[in-house]
Parts: sequence; C-alpha cells; structure tokens
Amino acid sequence: MTTHAGRTYVVTGSASGIGAATAALLRAQDAKVIGCDLTDAEVTADLATPAGRRSLVEQVTAYGPIDAVLAIAGGGKTGLLETNYFGAVATLEGLRPLLAQSLAPRAVAVSSTSALAPADERIVQACLDGDEAAAVAHLAADPEAGGPAGGYGIAKRALNRWVRRAAPTPEWAGSGIALNIVAPGVVDTPAAAYILTDENIRRAVESVAPQPFGGFPGRPEWVAELICWLAGPDNRFVTGQIIFADGGSEAVAVGDLHWR
Repeated sequence: MTTHAGRTYVVTGSASGIGAATAALLRAQDAKVIGCDLTDAEVTADLATPAGRRSLVEQVTAYGPIDAVLAIAGGGKTGLLETNYFGAVATLEGLRPLLAQSLAPRAVAVSSTSALAPADERIVQACLDGDEAAAVAHLAADPEAGGPAGGYGIAKRALNRWVRRAAPTPEWAGSGIALNIVAPGVVDTPAAAYILTDENIRRAVESVAPQPFGGFPGRPEWVAELICWLAGPDNRFVTGQIIFADGGSEAVAVGDLHWR
C-alpha cells in the first residue's frame, strides 16, 4: 500500500465532492493537505479568474515545499472553460517549480467522461493556444458547440490533450514529475446533483453512459483512491495517461477500437 505520511499535497476543490474525499483519504494516511477552494479551505481562491489563479500559487508557495498537486476543482454552470481548463492548467504550471523540489513529485488533474463528447475544435485549439479570451468568446457565441456536454466537455477534452502534451516533456517527466489524468464517470457529488435529482435526466444520462461496474452513480472515494495512488511515491512508471474511473462507461462508448 502506498504511504503518504510525511508528504504534502495541494488539493484544489477540497471543500466538496471528489476533492473532499481525496483530502480526507490523504489526511487519514498522515499526509499534510493544503486544501484550496472558494471557501472552507486553507487556501481560498477563485480559479475562474487570472487574479484568483495567481493568488492560489502565491498562497501555496508561502507554505513551502510540496510533493503533489491534485487539480480537482471543476464543474459549475458558469466559467466552464475558465475553471475547468484554464484554472487547472494555471494551477499545474504555477506550482510545477515547487513540485520539482520534491524527491517524488506527482501531479494529477481530474477530467471526465464528458471529454468523449463531440467538441468544437476551434475552442479546444484556443484553449491549447492559451487564448482564454478567444475560447470564451467562441463558446459564448455558440453555447451548443460542445453538444450535450457543453463547455464542460470541451474544457475536459482540452485538459486531456494538454496533459498528454506536457507529461513527457523535459519540464515534467524530465524533472521526475509524473503527470496524469483521472476521468470519472457520473459520481455522487454536488456537481452532479442536477443529474441525480431529476429522474428524467438521470435515466437519460444512464442510458447513454451506463456504468456496468460499480453502479450509477459512483462514489467520490472510489475515484479518490486512484488519484491518491497516482499521486503517491509508489507510482514510478505511469505518466501522461488518461485513466477512466467510470464503471466501464468509456469502454462501452469507445469499444475495442481505442488504439489507432
């Protein structure tokens, strides 16, 4: 079993859902957790804004050395690209210099099976180009661009691609930092309440995205366990991966033609 004792973990989105479950699991294993959220956290900052992102990095830096960054904050009805993509990337990039000082530095971002939905590649590319104004403007001009998953799915697809690009580079793998994605399916969190509390929406989502292993919805702690292993020192060989923790939903959707 991976030991987290004595390590310091930065967890964004720590006040609820998967972030809260991850922070609780780490603390139960004697890790130091620097929780980050809008409220009820050691670091309070709004990742939907450039100023909030800078504030998060400044506040975390004041704590001193860290061993892992878990960029879990996301969801929401507004600021979908701003929080889910630009906020996550700014967190990872801004704290990477601190990570590089650790003996076993690790980073994990949380995506979603929503990244599998069709997406407007103009918006994805604007995200990858770091052009936040253009990405947000494109989405505002065409809110249906992301299909059923909307801007949330676009942001998560862009995040997947950013991690795949960044993970094997000298700045990450070359510095000994493992960087991975965990992509949950539908999990019982406040962010998923609009799905789970409306029986019609719940049935519709479950029919198009079934979770044959574990049930619908999943539990936050099930996803947290995977995040913690990827972020721990026993992960010595896994980087650049998008790992679906979704009860088999991605396997149903993609089938056996995943590799090209």
